[in-house]
Amino acid sequence: MVCIVGSFNVDHVWRCETLPMAGQTLHGEYSTGPGGKGFNQAIASARCGVSSHFICALGDDAGAAWARELAAQSHLQLIAKQSVHPTGTAGIWVDARAHNAILISAGANADLDPTFVLQHAAELQGARVVLAQLETPLPSVTQALRLAHGAGALTVLNPAPAPLSHLPSALLEACTVITPNETELARLVPDLDPTADIKALPDAELHALCRRALPQGTVVVTLGDHGCFVSHPQAQLHGDRATHYRAAAYPAQAIDTTGAGDAFNGALCASLAQRSELPFAEHVQWACAYAAFSTEQPGAALSMPDAAAVSQRYGIAFT
Repeated sequence: MVCIVGSFNVDHVWRCETLPMAGQTLHGEYSTGPGGKGFNQAIASARCGVSSHFICALGDDAGAAWARELAAQSHLQLIAKQSVHPTGTAGIWVDARAHNAILISAGANADLDPTFVLQHAAELQGARVVLAQLETPLPSVTQALRLAHGAGALTVLNPAPAPLSHLPSALLEACTVITPNETELARLVPDLDPTADIKALPDAELHALCRRALPQGTVVVTLGDHGCFVSHPQAQLHGDRATHYRAAAYPAQAIDTTGAGDAFNGALCASLAQRSELPFAEHVQWACAYAAFSTEQPGAALSMPDAAAVSQRYGIAFT
């Protein structure tokens, strides 16, 4: 089982030729759909055919009903705290090159408290893989990963959105794997130039930065259409032969990259849970293919493909 702890948002999406600048008014096409980093990742895991649970907080509104409906359709076990606040929302702008800008309002997501997480320790401690992000309160994320880590689960933190300050040591110590993008890695490594082109760094230098970010665990840096970079500690290679390497991105006719990172994380955790005997590199390969395929559909949670479609497209078996 994969257990995901995180956010659900109702996404309000505008598609335009270019992203608006300050003071600028543009014409665009509007749509709405389900999203939130946690929910996107949970739907991805479930659509890979892996038993998946999602711990979250929802309001009493149409957004919450939408979450429950899509979870049921995707065979995702939803565990939701009832909040007096509206279900979370996000404003998303997507340009003609599939680049995006996002603004979120936490709403009910801010009510996902450590007490509720503790009430569901059985799901966390019974999972093979537990995944969390940073769109819900840090104490709750820390509680979830510490419970799971203490029970021997593989714990994965997607440190997104990029943290405004250094993450608590108690949280990082409970992580087996973290999956930052370039911006997020820069926030995790003190004194690293935030404008540095991380993907262009020599592998040895990037590996050294990753070791600073999470000395005891694996770091997977997602690099968009440049694939990703994997860095392991020498003592824990997770079946790989090298401490660090790059994995290539898969080709895709991208129309919307919203949720691509979530697709990667959900697919990675599903693979780690379902095919635990494989080297880590094969889990990363599956996640790269899954994320690429997700960009060919609009939306966030609704763009998460079934495993069979990804397998057919790229010739990769998920068994």
